[in-house]
Amino acid sequence: MYTNTIQGVAPSRLDDGFKLKPLSQRLALAHAALLGFAVCLPLQASAADKQDAAQLAPMVITGVAQESPIKVVTDPRIPRQPVPASDGADYLKTIPGFSAMRSGGVNGDPVFRGMFGSRLKMLTNGGEMVGACPNRMDSPSSYISPENYDKLTVIKGPQTVLWGAGSSAATVLFEREPEVFDEPDYRLNGSLLVGSNRRFDRSIDGAVGSKEGYLRVLANASKAHDYNDGDGDRVPSRWNKWNTEAALGWTPTDDTLLELTVGRGDGESRYAGRGMDGTQFLRESVALRFKQENITDTWAALEAQLYYNYADHIMDNYKLRSITKPAMATQVDTRTLGGRIKGTWQWDAFELVAGVDGQTSEHRLRARTGSSPMMGRTHSNMAKDAEFNQWGAFGELTWTLTDSDRVISGLRLDRHKVEDHRDYLAHRRAIPTCPAASTSCFANPTANKNRTETLPSAFVRYENDLQAIPATVYIGLGHAQRMPDYWELFSASNMPIGKPPTSYQPTAFTTADPEKTTQVDFGIQYSQGPLDAWASAYVGQVRDYLMFVHTGNNSQVDNIDARIMGGEFGAAYNFTSNVKGDMSLAYAYGKNSSDGRAMPQIPPLEARFGLSYEQGDFSSAALWRVVAAQNRTDEGRGNVIGKDFGPSSGFGVFSLNSAYRLSKSWKVSAGVDNLFDKKYSEHLNLAGSPDFGFDDNPTRVNEPGRTWWTRVDMSF
Repeated sequence: MYTNTIQGVAPSRLDDGFKLKPLSQRLALAHAALLGFAVCLPLQASAADKQDAAQLAPMVITGVAQESPIKVVTDPRIPRQPVPASDGADYLKTIPGFSAMRSGGVNGDPVFRGMFGSRLKMLTNGGEMVGACPNRMDSPSSYISPENYDKLTVIKGPQTVLWGAGSSAATVLFEREPEVFDEPDYRLNGSLLVGSNRRFDRSIDGAVGSKEGYLRVLANASKAHDYNDGDGDRVPSRWNKWNTEAALGWTPTDDTLLELTVGRGDGESRYAGRGMDGTQFLRESVALRFKQENITDTWAALEAQLYYNYADHIMDNYKLRSITKPAMATQVDTRTLGGRIKGTWQWDAFELVAGVDGQTSEHRLRARTGSSPMMGRTHSNMAKDAEFNQWGAFGELTWTLTDSDRVISGLRLDRHKVEDHRDYLAHRRAIPTCPAASTSCFANPTANKNRTETLPSAFVRYENDLQAIPATVYIGLGHAQRMPDYWELFSASNMPIGKPPTSYQPTAFTTADPEKTTQVDFGIQYSQGPLDAWASAYVGQVRDYLMFVHTGNNSQVDNIDARIMGGEFGAAYNFTSNVKGDMSLAYAYGKNSSDGRAMPQIPPLEARFGLSYEQGDFSSAALWRVVAAQNRTDEGRGNVIGKDFGPSSGFGVFSLNSAYRLSKSWKVSAGVDNLFDKKYSEHLNLAGSPDFGFDDNPTRVNEPGRTWWTRVDMSF
């Protein structure tokens, strides 16, 4: 186990930008409650007078139901339980079927149905942010602040071809809607949250405009210190992050939109489950989109988009932790430029969406060096090690057979090109030079070479609105071929484990084949009277599944064949007009059919049970999350950042929340997560770092103990 004392750390460099004196836990909670009631009550009357003020839902969301066949849609701005999320992965965990690779308090990596990494296509306003860290410390979801978006959509399985190549597990869309003003006006939304472990979040979202255009500005910041687990032991997990966005829109007609968006963010975080911490998560984004609707009687819309995303990530082992070993730092960055153009055509029984898209991404790194204080703070000696290019064409057709029957099908074809710019290799990284007498590095046999692949994807789905009962059923067959990503081609060890680099050895760049997923998705959506219920299931086969094999500090990528199956189920029942119960269940199963082993890194069976009460402007809810033990493991195998290291125990966590709408414009919500201070850890987890007193034997990082939080929302 690990000790209860965390070694001292240097002051946060990001704290300089906020100048906030830390509050004790009790004082912070009292401050939030008093702020909510003392400020909101005097404003209740005046806010009520503003007839067009947005009305906030008096609730806290504890789970998300499926809205339609294969699709989940929700509003990421509504408070969630557990404590409202600070990044994309944390937020997705409230959707049945999602879990996350955990290593501390923030920046987990989302997993859906046991599928990880680029099997999840994750887009923000149609653009893709690619992380830079070779071990995904800055996963794409770590750059997403959920409250900056108006809508979150999850499309399950390989059941769409509209949003890029390789989305074999799911497509996740964080989207912002255009602003609409009929006359010169404004709106303003904001929130403030405080909680245990000095959690302090604040956000603002405002817009001004008229019928001809608008300006929208969003800004948020989130910070927290280390949390205590259920035994009261401190878990290194502090973070401090901020994001800003500005969108300028021009709407010369009701059917035309031209919008320019710019954004920037940064942060830092220390990790109980890693040997280094993230001391910079710099993000810069620029996007331009155009949309024209109602072009002709059949040509319904034309959309075009260009985006540029830049991630500059620094990690080290000395700024946020005390160490006795040599100080080290690494800087990596990724520049991604992409775009798409698509049109929508509609006829009596058909709708066609078709277009083209493309993306180019360049990755650079600075090799690890010693403890120079300025290490990692400049761009000198940054060397490009990889470049990815993709071009694709796609089409998706909806055929309405009758008022109750539909067939949706899609096809896309992608051309991929990957270039290897590494001159020398040394196990898990590229290096700038290789001494002649060295036995730990060798010249890269694929230096300045490239590989190309042409990969198809397709699906067909039948949906039927049943006549006998108020339900929709569906069944779909999808096939997706996925190009190996940066982590699969470049992050694994560059030589067979245990063998010296005395001769040519093939690397993952040449040996990792594209992954091919064929999957059947089926389910039902039911709603009548007090009962809403839904179920979605899948069964599939993955040829050439890309799996990591870890031995010590080395890793390799192997292609295997796998069988997968599972599903999600949910139901909600209104016992009375004020009392509602809901539950959900998620299960994933995987088998390595190449050797008969269990698939690694598969989340266990998970259930959620909720009970809520709502009366007028007041609501209260309870959530019981129950997770089964996971005994189907394959030790030493997994993905680029995680591996199985034995079975995990089951657990149950009980949480409570309440919310009160003070007026049309003000709401206060509060909650306590893990009410009974349960000590537990997630199955998908990293082993604790010895730097923080964890044993040499793999020890999972525990989750937070009892956590209190209070949030104030306002909208004008």
